[in-house]
Formats: sequence, C-alpha cells, structure tokens
Amino acid sequence: MSEHEQVKASPLGQETAYVNEYDPSLLYPIARDLNWEAKGVKRATLPFRGVDIWNAYEVSWLDRGGKPVVRLAEFRIPANSPNIIESKSFKLYLNSYNLSRFESEADVVASMQRDLSAAAGAQVDVRLSSMSEPVEVCQLKGLCLDELPLNVEHYTPAPELLSATGPVADETLVSHLLKSNCPVTGQPDWASIQIRYKGPKIDHTGLLAYLISYREHGDFHEQCVENIFMDIWQRCRPQKLSVYARYVRRGGLDINPYRSSMNDAPVNVRLARQ
Repeated sequence: MSEHEQVKASPLGQETAYVNEYDPSLLYPIARDLNWEAKGVKRATLPFRGVDIWNAYEVSWLDRGGKPVVRLAEFRIPANSPNIIESKSFKLYLNSYNLSRFESEADVVASMQRDLSAAAGAQVDVRLSSMSEPVEVCQLKGLCLDELPLNVEHYTPAPELLSATGPVADETLVSHLLKSNCPVTGQPDWASIQIRYKGPKIDHTGLLAYLISYREHGDFHEQCVENIFMDIWQRCRPQKLSVYARYVRRGGLDINPYRSSMNDAPVNVRLARQ
C-alpha cells in the first residue's frame, strides 16, 4: 500500500464513532519508510536517530470502584521504530480508556506500553503524571531568527534557500514561524523549532526563509522534521546537527519529533503555545 493509500485508509479526516471502552485495535500504524521510499531512499541509511515525544492532556480511566482517574501522559516513540501512529487513532485509543476499569495505575501503564509498542513496532516508554505535579512553561534555548528582515516568496519547501560558508560555527537557532498542514484534512499544524549544529556557518536569513517555506506543505510532523534535517544536512554539510520541533497540540495531543546525528535525547519542555 502506498503512503497516500495508507493515509487515506486511516481514521484521519473521517467521521468516527468515539469508543469509551478499552480497545487497542483502534491504533493505526503508518510505516515510516513510505515517506522515503517515494523518494527512492532507504530510511535506514539516513544519518539521524531520535525520538517522537507525544504529550497527552486528556487521559482518564476508572479505578476498580468506578471513580474516574485523570492523568497527564508522556509517550516516547523511538525514531527507529518501523511505524508512526496516526494521531487521530491515538486519540481514539486514549478515549477508549474513559469508561474502562483498571485495578491500578501500573496496569494502565503496562497496557499502554504493550499496545503502543505493538503498533509502533518498537518499545514505547510511557510516563503518567498527576495533576498536582508542577509544570513549568519554558522557552527553547537559542538565538531566535524571527525578527530578521525578510522578503518571502516560497510557501512550499525550498531547500535551495539553505547555504553555509565560512569558518566553523557552533550555534543553536530557534524559530516559532514553522507551520505545515495535515496531509489529509489540510488543518494547520503550528510549531516552534530548535536547530543545533556545528559546521560551516549557516546563513540565518536563508534558514528562516526555508523554514517559512513549509507553510503550505502537507505532511506528518515526524516527516517534516526528517525532511528539514536532511535538507540542512545535505545543503549545509554540518559536522553535527539536531532538529527539534515542538508542535501545538490538537485533540489533546502534541507531537514533538527530535532528530539528531548525535547519540543524545531532548528534554520534554512545555512552551507557551503548548
């Protein structure tokens, strides 16, 4: 099945009945390779690793006495998993806990880890937190590019805008102007993005124009970040590179893909728009 056919067959953009009793069959995986196979590239050969951090703000189930329990959840799906999980199916799956009884919170975590790992094809980490745990709103560290003067002409991805020359720089750059669109519904997906690199100095104006060029592009969050990583990697030739996007939540979920040439992991910060 092609990427287009698989996405079209997903629950995304379709009228769907909400199920309030536990049902792991609601999860809909989409192969990560499809995005790259269409370009004639084997994804396993690409020079990044990373993780997709999902935060869920609408997680609830019933305890054994029938009283609702409410939690926040963090899910970490490794970037080398065979599949992403389509976001609406993820939401439907979480809703299926709403009228389901569990003996303990540990049973809920075990259930989610089992189901999500099966859908992703790799071990998914699950962390639940109570509403009493403090949550700090942070900013992405780095130099923000958004006030640079710029004439914009491209609203679909234009990697030719990227360039890097001169002595080696070690920089962290941030923009809040990234926007892409859902590949099925066309709904906007807003994000902040942090780019860390070491290598020939990247032209800041060109990088900002390139990020803005995603404004009318339709793709999943994870694939947008991988495309951005590879365009910078190929056009600017850094020695080290990481790309971290923090997307604004929709349907009680936010998705935050991280791709890096280094063996590191991101901090799950919450931004003002999240």
